[in-house]
This record gives sequence, structure tokens and C-alpha cells, in this order.
Amino acid sequence: MINVKISSVKVFFYACILIIGATDNGYSKPVKIGLNYPQTGPYSIQGKAQLDAAQLAAQEINDQGGILGRAVELVMRDTQSQPDVSTANVIELIDKEKCEMIFGGSSSAVAIAGGKAAKSRGKLYFGTLTYSNTTTGEAGHKYMFRECYNAWMAAKALSKYLVKENLNAMKYFYITADYTWGRTTEESLRTFSWTTDTRRHPRRYVPFPGATYKNLYDSLSWAVAVKPDVLVLVLFGKDMSRALSILEERGMKKNLKAIVVPNLTLGMAVEAGAKAMEGVIGALPWAWNIPYEYNYPKGKKFVEKFSKMYNQYPSSAAASAYTILYQYKDAVERAGTFESKSVIQALEGHSFVSLKDEQVWRKFDHQAVQSVYTVRCKPAEEVRKDQFKEDYFEILYRMDGDEAVRTKEHWLKLRKEAHEPAELAF
Repeated sequence: MINVKISSVKVFFYACILIIGATDNGYSKPVKIGLNYPQTGPYSIQGKAQLDAAQLAAQEINDQGGILGRAVELVMRDTQSQPDVSTANVIELIDKEKCEMIFGGSSSAVAIAGGKAAKSRGKLYFGTLTYSNTTTGEAGHKYMFRECYNAWMAAKALSKYLVKENLNAMKYFYITADYTWGRTTEESLRTFSWTTDTRRHPRRYVPFPGATYKNLYDSLSWAVAVKPDVLVLVLFGKDMSRALSILEERGMKKNLKAIVVPNLTLGMAVEAGAKAMEGVIGALPWAWNIPYEYNYPKGKKFVEKFSKMYNQYPSSAAASAYTILYQYKDAVERAGTFESKSVIQALEGHSFVSLKDEQVWRKFDHQAVQSVYTVRCKPAEEVRKDQFKEDYFEILYRMDGDEAVRTKEHWLKLRKEAHEPAELAF
């Protein structure tokens, strides 16, 4: 009896040693990846889409054996769309949680702040929804990669359609979120639509974050009083949805020939509602129907799996988060290590096909060069016929990434003006 007990204790003791030994082996520890996203605040819908897609990608990657044999463990933090919160989150995710990579963000100010914090600790930061030109422009550095397009690319594709339809000859009014994304988006759209004359095409800024109903209503009332032909809402998330709802509820749309929202997402459209979105023109880097219209197999598979899991279509925010996790896995495995500098080298200049056609991580600025789509929102009756009531976007025009993106010469000029080095620095 005593011998049996001793044997059992020995077996338990040796089992513990084996478990401890296994966990101390680097390849059996999970690799922590930080998701720095807006769980709350004006961009929370886009944040939820990122979280859902990231969890799906992590589950798939773990089912495939993880990254270099290590399971992915997502560690989440809420940015609240506040740059200082983003910075604190990234520091905690790296210093305390020991995350190897951080991704996320729906506000460019948040992504830029998070990227700087990641750089200070020698870790990669991937921007999901960060459309300001500044992110991979004046604020760009070796540790920042942007998967989504930027304001310049969106404005170029959108304006080509506006010019084709002769909408650029009309009178514009801009309502713009007062931060880096809003300002660079407005500037880009004005450039390509030939509406740089602010006397003929005036603007009103609204605060970000923290725009109130009164802020939006006052700006919209001012715009309607000026009697523009085209109203441009350089707003995002709940601010954009609320502005369109106000226009619809107050009957302010009737004298407008067009409403333009430079950067659209499915989440914003759903929140505003089918009636408010009717006829709105905008741009996006991806939508759930694009893989079906252009026959992109991986994109179709992602849409079907996401829809089955969450009972809704994935948005561009979801597509970006999903793509980023797979691109990180691919780069780490090509590099054979999680060491940041080696992973950066594996990413730079790398071309890939994810949920649409080919994309390239451009070496000199880390912008993902990709196709851009100009869309118009469908009539409400058509949207409501869909199984999820989310069939919002009619594809009007597709622009190749090489045509849409800024040239290296332009990028270098902006870097010089900002007193930033001509090459991204570690």
C-alpha cells in the first residue's frame, strides 16, 4: 500500500516536471498578440467588427497549428478612440502582457499614437482602419504597417467617378471631423475633385471625439442654408451615421444633388439605416459582395464563415483585421522568428492575395497598395430584401492600387517638408 502511494506521488511529480518543461519550451507557449481597438466610443461598431474577425482568424490559425507551433492568444484593450489611452494600452500590452505584435485602431490619431508606442519598444503595429495620409506618410516608421487604404487613395478613386459624372462642376459643402483623418481626407478630396476654393466650397469642422447631436445638427443646418449641390460628410463611425439620420429625419436631403461620404463601412450604413443611406456615394477598400462580383475565392470563404458564425456580413474593418493576422503569421514563418526586425524585412515588398486581388506591402512607406472601390448605396427596398438586410453597396468603379496610391516622389516631398528622414527609421 505504501509503495503504491509512493509510486503515485512519483508519477505525479514527474508529470509536473514534464508539464513545466513543456511550458518553458518557447514553441509551446502561446504567442500573445494585442488588439488595440475601440470597444467603446464613436467607432465601437468598427471595433466590434475587428474583434469578431480577429477571433475567427486566431481560431483558424490555431486549428492549423498556430504560428511556428505556438498558439495565438489575443489580448484586448479598449482605445476609447483616445490617443493617450491608445499609447497607455500599447505600453501595457508590450511591457506587462509581453505581446509580440499589436494591431487595431479605427481612429488615425489612435493608430499613430499606438504605433509610436510600439516603435519605442521595438514591436510591430499594424493599422486596421486608419485612413489619414499621415499614418504611413509624415508619421511613418519602420514598425508601422497599414493594411487598409489611405485618404489619398479613396479620394482619387472617388473623385474620378465624380468628375466623370460632372459632379465636380457643382457647389460643395464639407462637414469635417476635426482631427488628422478628417483634415487629410478633405484635403485629398478637394484636390482631386477640383474644389480647393474654400469660398465657393466652404466647410464646417465638428469636434472629434465628442461631437454632440447639436454639433452635427448646427453644421448640417448651416450647410443646407448655404444651398450646396453636393454635401460631403468627412465623418466616420457613429458621427457619420447620426449626421445622415438627421438629414433624413429633418428632410434636409431634398435639395441636394448628391451626398458624398469619402470613407464608407458596412457598420456605419447599418447604423444609419437603409432609408438614410439611399444614394450616398463613397469609397471603400473592401465590401462583402466584392469577392462575389470579382470572383475572389478566399474572400467568399471568409464571408461565408463569418456570416455563419456571427449572423451578419463582415465589413472592411473585419476584413482588415482578419488579413493582418494571416499576414503576420505568414511573415513570421517566412522569417523563421518572431524578432521584429526580421519580420519587417519579410513584409517589405511582399505581395500577397488575401480576400480580394493582389496587394503589396510597399517597402518605402509600408502602405498596402491595393485596389479601391467607388460605391453608391442601393435603394432601401433592395437593401431590405437581403437575408441580413445588409446589401448596401453597388460597385460603381474600381481603381487599381498602382493608380490610386501616392508616388514615392510625392511621399518624399511630404517627408522633407515635415523634416522627417527620407527612409523609414527603426
